[in-house]
Amino acid sequence: MPEISFNEALAMTVGSILPLPAEDVPIGKLTGRVAASPVASLIDTPSVDISLKDGYAVISSDIAGASPACPVQLRLTGSRMAGSSEIIRVVPGTTVRIMSGAAIPDGADAVVAEEFTACDNGTVSVSAPSARGRNILEKGTDAAIGDLLVEKGSRLSPSQIGLLAAAGHEKIPVYRSPRVGIVATGDEVVAVGRKIRDGMVFASNLVTIASWCSIYGMSSKQRVVNDSATAIRRAISDVLRTADCLITSGGAWKGERDRVVQILDDMGWEKTFHRVRMGPGKAIGFGHLASKPVFCLPGGPPSNQMAFLQLALPGLLKLGGHTICGLPVAHAIITEAVQGQKDWTQFIYGSLRQTRDGLEFRPLKLSSRLQFMARADAIVMIAEGCEKLEKGSRVPVQLVSRC
Repeated sequence: MPEISFNEALAMTVGSILPLPAEDVPIGKLTGRVAASPVASLIDTPSVDISLKDGYAVISSDIAGASPACPVQLRLTGSRMAGSSEIIRVVPGTTVRIMSGAAIPDGADAVVAEEFTACDNGTVSVSAPSARGRNILEKGTDAAIGDLLVEKGSRLSPSQIGLLAAAGHEKIPVYRSPRVGIVATGDEVVAVGRKIRDGMVFASNLVTIASWCSIYGMSSKQRVVNDSATAIRRAISDVLRTADCLITSGGAWKGERDRVVQILDDMGWEKTFHRVRMGPGKAIGFGHLASKPVFCLPGGPPSNQMAFLQLALPGLLKLGGHTICGLPVAHAIITEAVQGQKDWTQFIYGSLRQTRDGLEFRPLKLSSRLQFMARADAIVMIAEGCEKLEKGSRVPVQLVSRC
């Protein structure tokens, strides 16, 4: 199977994955979930006209000429608190004490703020006018019955969830969050917490992938297996029984023990691609097994994480119903020129710094692989066909430390 471009691989990945079925989720557990259908308001909110201020409900024409030099005197006939339901009416020459959030009494068409009033023995002196509708929030202003509040595919924020609650929703349908199976392979790979010997490494790739999944609300089941074909096959079958998607880490290249793709071939997966013109991460493979997406990531940490972020993560987000399938993006000025390759899409890690002129992206120099990755705030993509981004260029950057 020939190498393909990064853009082809991304399009094939996102285009071949469908969102998981919807489920109804209670309002208190919706943060970060994706709406599976449009959601409209069930009620008017507020349900009646309410006061925006503590003050006095009035008839605006009664106090049209009020001023500090010539205050208007009104007779106080009662008070209304938020939530109270007693019948009370304002008639010409009278006023009702009102609290913020309380329903506007019949007859009143404005609220004068408390700081423009003085009350003495049942008489209220008003020293400023208050036009019709002043300090009143009308019925249905926040949401009216039938108003569209959330569009299908929206990733729900706390503010949106609060609006849904105010609009009468106890739960709404959202796409099910993917359950991700992660299998790390290698005779030298040891699960975190186990005893390690010389020449062995902890399964840090597995932990990194699981942590990224967690950021996006995806659960994961993790396995570490040796390079035995039997062990790998068994792990893949076991994980896919309950997972919606499989990610393998290691064994994706051409070495004697890099056998994951061959094992998947033997298991009858539908291979979409294997090897992409991108760096790091070239050895990534993608396909479907038992109608579930499978990503085969290379084992080197920089290649592993980059392949995950650029291709596997967009696929997982599509599986979870997201319409924006990728890392968040900002724009920054590059502090030094970076080289690309004409026949290759190159990804560069860097740090970000806010300056008076805007956000700056400083490319990181590769030293320790893991510390290098851990220091990164963002990634710049140099597209295939572009050999260089000049110093001072303003370019899109993918954010990896502000997700």
